[in-house]
Amino acid sequence: MVNKEALSHLIQVTKDKNVKLIAISKTKTEKDILEVYNAGQKVFGENKVQELVQKYEKLPKDIEWHLVGTLQTNKVKYIAPFVHLIHSVDSLKLAIEINKQAEKNNRIIDVLLEVFIAAETTKHGFSEEELIEHLDIHAFESLKNIRIIGLMGMATFTQNQIVIKNEFAGLKDLFERLKATYFKDNSAFTELSMGMSGDYEIALDKGSTMVRVGSAIFGERERKKGVNVPL
Repeated sequence: MVNKEALSHLIQVTKDKNVKLIAISKTKTEKDILEVYNAGQKVFGENKVQELVQKYEKLPKDIEWHLVGTLQTNKVKYIAPFVHLIHSVDSLKLAIEINKQAEKNNRIIDVLLEVFIAAETTKHGFSEEELIEHLDIHAFESLKNIRIIGLMGMATFTQNQIVIKNEFAGLKDLFERLKATYFKDNSAFTELSMGMSGDYEIALDKGSTMVRVGSAIFGERERKKGVNVPL
C-alpha cells in the first residue's frame, strides 16, 4: 500500500534540497506505480531487467526509468533503447557492454560508477583502488556512448548510524577527489547516488544528489527468511 503522506514528504524534502527522488518500484504492481506517478513522482528505479522492460512497455512513456540493481552484461541490450540512468556499473567489462549497446541504439547512456563502501560482502562495486587504477590508464575514455555522471554506493545494512555516516562521508570525499582530478573537465560529473529508505536522511546530510527510496513509499516488501531488503 502506497504511503501517501511519506511520499508527499519525500517529494517536498528532495525538492527543497534539489535532490532527485527515485521511487524504487521493484515487485510493485502497475497500479501502485500509477498511484505514485499520479501524485507527481515521475522517476522510478528497478532492480531486475525483465521487470523493468515489462513496466516500461505498459506504463506512461514520460516516466524516467533507472536501473539500480546488479546488471549482467547479457541483459544490457534489453534496456539500452530506453533506460535513463544505470546506477550500478561495477566493472569495466560492464561499461564496455553498455557502450556497445548504446552505440547500436544511437544513444549516449548516462551511468554511475558503483563503489563498494559497505562491510557486507553481498554488496557490489569497484574498490577505490581499482577505480583509480582504471582512471589512471584512461580505461573509460574510449567509450564514447556512455557518459559517466557520478558515483553510487550502498551503505552497510545496520542500525549503527556512525557506520553509515562514515561510509557516506567516505564516498562523498572520493567523489570530490575524482571530480577535482579525473573529471575536472567533465561538467556532467555531478551526481552522487546514496541513501535508501532506512538511511536517506543521513545520505542527504552527507551530500547525496539522488536517493533511492522504496519501502518508505510503497510499504514493506515481503522478506524471505534470513534476507534483508533495505531498498
